[in-house]
Amino acid sequence: MSKNNIRLMQGNEACASGALAAGVSFFGGYPITPSTEIAELLARELPKNGGHFIQMEDEIASIAAVIGASVAGAKSMTATSGPGFSLMQENLGYAYMTEVPCVVVNVQRGGPSTGLPTKVSQSDTMQAKWGTHGDYFPIVLSASSVQECFDMSVRAFNLSEKYHSPVILLLDEVLGHMREKIRIPEKDEVQLIERCKPTVPPEWFQPFELTPTHISPMAGYGNGYRFHYTGLTHDPFGFPTGKPSEIREKLDKLMLKITQNVDDICTHKEEFLEDSHIVVIAYGITARVAQQAVRIARHRRFKVGLFQPETIWPFPEKALKRALEHADLAIVAELNQGQLIHEVSRIARSKVKVQGVFRYDGEIMTPTEIVNKIREAN
Repeated sequence: MSKNNIRLMQGNEACASGALAAGVSFFGGYPITPSTEIAELLARELPKNGGHFIQMEDEIASIAAVIGASVAGAKSMTATSGPGFSLMQENLGYAYMTEVPCVVVNVQRGGPSTGLPTKVSQSDTMQAKWGTHGDYFPIVLSASSVQECFDMSVRAFNLSEKYHSPVILLLDEVLGHMREKIRIPEKDEVQLIERCKPTVPPEWFQPFELTPTHISPMAGYGNGYRFHYTGLTHDPFGFPTGKPSEIREKLDKLMLKITQNVDDICTHKEEFLEDSHIVVIAYGITARVAQQAVRIARHRRFKVGLFQPETIWPFPEKALKRALEHADLAIVAELNQGQLIHEVSRIARSKVKVQGVFRYDGEIMTPTEIVNKIREAN
């Protein structure tokens, strides 16, 4: 491995670098703390690589531009935080309905409203799942290191292109601004997935064709294929429908292309679960804190392990059930007032006691806070 592949890099820079490695060719955004460095790097680098960067008048216009660029055939993304993510929700719903691939990076900060622009939080965990209205099934990833910022940016694009869906990547203020040593892979090491394109003549093309995989080939503007996109519930040709059977087929399509591929989409990490009676569940930057807490606790002879979901939605339910098989207690650590703990409690049901360690004052959690919770349980 060449020393030239090793870099000291900020999380936001690694995210942008991962997007470039994934082949991003369009960024539309609006500056907002603490995500702005992603836009700054791509504003500099995209034109060098034949791509396009545009700063829009606000976040509503930004996500609209991203959707339009993707429909034209570009791998497109935006990055935002807090109020900006809220402003994007209606157009995100449009992207789910029209099955448009795109990546949205949310570098989380304290809220609600303007909240804490320069302070860390994980309080958008549930918004990433339920932010827009209606029935839809999002893909949401969560990074916990600068290396993962790079790697998960690539994975976000691959999942988006594979499943023709927006993918949300959750970072946070600390992760976005911290610097760590990372390895940048060679070009031939980065495996890329491209969207499925039509193989039939234009006159046979159905932009929302019902297929066995529930994923329809997607044509780009200007390639000889005609198609109609609307946020209204539509038939396989893309035109609005009021037929109950076609409405059901469309909504089932949005659901099944995700729920039938959970094993491909969901990933997680785990440590010391073989003999653990206590399982600490943490994600994002808090997983780094929890990892240290678990190692301290094991050094003090507590039988404790770590479960870190890298895919937040859909949640890696089967993997967590396995992790809790021999456990008496699950401790969920989050930088909010308790959000993912409700999903863990649903999965654990009454078989395992579930408790939380929450911090929401704008500061990062410490290993001591988690270790103290482990000690209290014993």
